[in-house]
This record gives sequence, structure tokens and C-alpha cells, in this order.
Amino acid sequence: MNYMNPSLKKGLGLAPLIIGFLALAAIHVPAMQGQGTEMQQRLAEVKQSLAFNKQVIAQFTWLEQQIISVKGEQKKEELFNVQYGPDGKPQKTPVDPSSVSDSDRQTRGLRGRIREKKIDEYKEYGDSIKTLIQQYVPPDKDMLQQSYQQGNVMIGPAPGQAGQYRVVVTNYIKQGDNMTIVMDKNTLSPVSLSISTYLSDASDAVTVSVAFTKMPNGGPFHVATETINGVSKQLTIEILNTNYHHL
Repeated sequence: MNYMNPSLKKGLGLAPLIIGFLALAAIHVPAMQGQGTEMQQRLAEVKQSLAFNKQVIAQFTWLEQQIISVKGEQKKEELFNVQYGPDGKPQKTPVDPSSVSDSDRQTRGLRGRIREKKIDEYKEYGDSIKTLIQQYVPPDKDMLQQSYQQGNVMIGPAPGQAGQYRVVVTNYIKQGDNMTIVMDKNTLSPVSLSISTYLSDASDAVTVSVAFTKMPNGGPFHVATETINGVSKQLTIEILNTNYHHL
């Protein structure tokens, strides 16, 4: 089934889509020439692409696997069945890991299933990180427009990657944060997303690296892997999304 909106596909022929820089230190991004009309057009195409894809992905359900590590040691695994609810937000239903075969999830090199250990002291911290990152992933079209109006968006080519473009957004959710989206102009889908942000202040730094993939047969793109790092407590949450099924 071909999920590409024909008017979107035609309009996105010129479209570069998103990327940026990672880490709390800013990386210089060459600005696109003619940042007036052309930049507005490309940003409009990005927003349309994100909005249309969100509409299509709402027709699917999938398995989300969360692997939680502290100081590099894997501590816990959580599984969820996920689908978008009427409010447009993902709804997650916990799944017993023992009910899912290893072939349907990644065991990350461990023998059998991940052995859970008590990590109650990290639960509040981990939940705070998850809540924060949900505001970034996936990027919101209205927030992108607001950032553009505030002069916090730059669009340019992705260095060393022919056919890819990036949009760099600063101060997206919090003052001093950075978000970079890399987009493939031929497939009209995002390639990666990088985020540098923080919880209460800069000492509570949080970094995120997201890789996207596209479903076969012209289906929508989706987050394949997402790695969230809570720097101060050396807590890592790795998210893997698989087993997509049309509702």
C-alpha cells in the first residue's frame, strides 16, 4: 500500500528536511542561502510531512522494548504494546517479557531474558527523563513553526551526506537546548534525530540519539531505535520499536 500523499510528494521534490547538532556545545551549521521564501517553503514541507506521517502511523500498533542500564550494566527490560489513542498520543500497554519470544525482541547479547534488578532509586529520575523526551520525539509541526518565528531554526545540507538536509533548532523546549533532524530529500523521510537538553538545569544533562526507518511498500517512517542518556546518574534507556501491524 502506498501511503504517500500525492500533493505532498509533488511538493517535497525540493524539500530538504531536518537535522542539527548534538551536545550542549553549539556546532556551526552553514545556513541555507535565501533563508526567506525558500526556507519558509521547506519548513512548510517538513511540517506537512511530519503531520501526514503521524496520521498514517496512527493506523498501526507495535511492540516497544525498553532496556534500562546504569553505568553500562543492564538492569531491567520493559515491553509495551503501543498504539496512538484518540487524543493523538501513544498509549502503552505493559507486556510480560516472558510472553514474547527472543525472535520478536532483541536480547542485546544476553543469555535468555534480561535479569531485572532493583532500581527503585532511579525510577523517578528515569520517569522524568522519559516525560521530557516525549516533548521532542517526534518533533511537533506547530513547535517547529514557533521556533522558526523566533529565529531559532537554520536549514542547510548535511555535511558529507549527499541528498540529505538538516534542520537545526535551538531553544525548542528549554532555553539552550539543541535539536537536529536529518532528512533524506529523495525518500522524504527523516534519517536521524539528535537532542541535547537537560532536566532542572544544565548539570542534569540529557542526550538523545534517534534512528528512523521506513516501512516497506511505501509505508510511513517510524522510530527504529532511540537511546536516551541521563548523564548525571549514568542511566541509559534504549528503546527499540518492532512488529508493526496495521490495525
